[in-house]
Amino acid sequence: MTRRISTVLAVLGGLGVAALVAVWVPAGWWAALAAHWAVLLLVVATVAALTASAVLRYRSGDRRRRAAEASAAPVAPDRPLRPLPSWVIPAGAVAVAAVTWLAVWGLQATLPEAGTQVQRAQLRVEGIRTGLTIGAGVTAAFALLLAFRRQQLAERTQQATEYDAGEKRVTELYVKAAEQLGSDKAPVRLAGLYALERLAQDNPAQRQSIVEVICAYLRMPYTPPEAKPTPEPADQAPAAEGSSGDGEKPTVDPREERQVRLAAQRILARHLRPETRDKKPDPSYWGPAVVLDLTEAVLLDVDFSDCHLHDATFTGAHFVGPARFHSTTFSGDARFRRATFRGETSFSGVTVRGTASFDRVTFSGGARFGGAMFGGDAWFGGVKFIGGTWFGRVMFSGGAGFEGAMFIADAQFDRAMFCGGAWFSGAMFGGDAQFGGVTFRGDAWFGRVMFSGGANFAGATLNGESYGGPANQ
Repeated sequence: MTRRISTVLAVLGGLGVAALVAVWVPAGWWAALAAHWAVLLLVVATVAALTASAVLRYRSGDRRRRAAEASAAPVAPDRPLRPLPSWVIPAGAVAVAAVTWLAVWGLQATLPEAGTQVQRAQLRVEGIRTGLTIGAGVTAAFALLLAFRRQQLAERTQQATEYDAGEKRVTELYVKAAEQLGSDKAPVRLAGLYALERLAQDNPAQRQSIVEVICAYLRMPYTPPEAKPTPEPADQAPAAEGSSGDGEKPTVDPREERQVRLAAQRILARHLRPETRDKKPDPSYWGPAVVLDLTEAVLLDVDFSDCHLHDATFTGAHFVGPARFHSTTFSGDARFRRATFRGETSFSGVTVRGTASFDRVTFSGGARFGGAMFGGDAWFGGVKFIGGTWFGRVMFSGGAGFEGAMFIADAQFDRAMFCGGAWFSGAMFGGDAQFGGVTFRGDAWFGRVMFSGGANFAGATLNGESYGGPANQ
């Protein structure tokens, strides 16, 4: 609203100045300019060029101000200006002289023949004065353009200096925070994590590299502490904090390291949720292009619910405690090959637009995939489900492979939809297998399937071919 008001005021001010000029300039001048349209056109073009230059500069500065207010990151300088050629100044002088001469010549040529000699002489003097005034105006316009360029170069130099200083400051903060992560003291490592978080929030260009640093920290070897720490003997003095007690290099307390890792996981999850709890855009969201690489990482009580991930790699990761991916969106691929889930796992409502890879994953607790949507292929070959498994109402838009999967407890696929091929060859169901109301739009393979418990296919719909197993019944 403020910008619109300022624009209206600027237009009104320009119209007011034009009206004053029209009243102040003698009528004879207007008649002379109208008689020589080339001079009038040149004057109008000069004024229009100056006005357009001022407007474009204002809009450019306004955009940069808005960008600077949205982010505290250093602003890179604009495209560098090319140096003026050496012929610009002489050409400008020649153009000014030509315009002045044309203006004087044109005004002198239009002088009326009537009147006394004194009156004609006065008109000639006035014509010369008017032509020189036009030349002076063009000279002033040319000088103003040169001054504008000089000011622009000075501002560009200052901007480049500030940008270099900002980049240096960001680099120093980044290096210092990364060094803090290598400390043997948990509070120092926590301070490094939160410093990186603040740096990424203020500098969008650094977010992916900072995410990679945090992911690299989580990929470091780590052994979770026992549920109940072993008490020290009463006759043994407690070891000093951060030391091993035998004079060797200080060790990291696994209980303190647990808190640091939980903080790192919370930082990642907090900035990967595009919406707040009341479904409003989250200003701390780092964008959908962030890539996670947590290969072979040890993740504790991880919670990526409602997050929006791009390409996420959890290959060989160890999930200790519950793992929550409820309503998570993977806009790219989701890679969980050879991962281990030691607690309850929830992928309910998850959306994977790329390929979902769960080959040879082990689920020690219950695994819930109810309402999930797999836009690409979903591979669960060789997966071991020790606890109960829920795939109710899951949408498999591509192929779904469960070849060699082991379902130790009950497995429920009620009202799931397989739009592509469904491979269950060599799968083993140790408990009840519920396939009630399942829709197979493509081919279904159930060869060499072992059902130790009950197998319910009531209401299942098969539109393609089936091979082996109870699906033929």
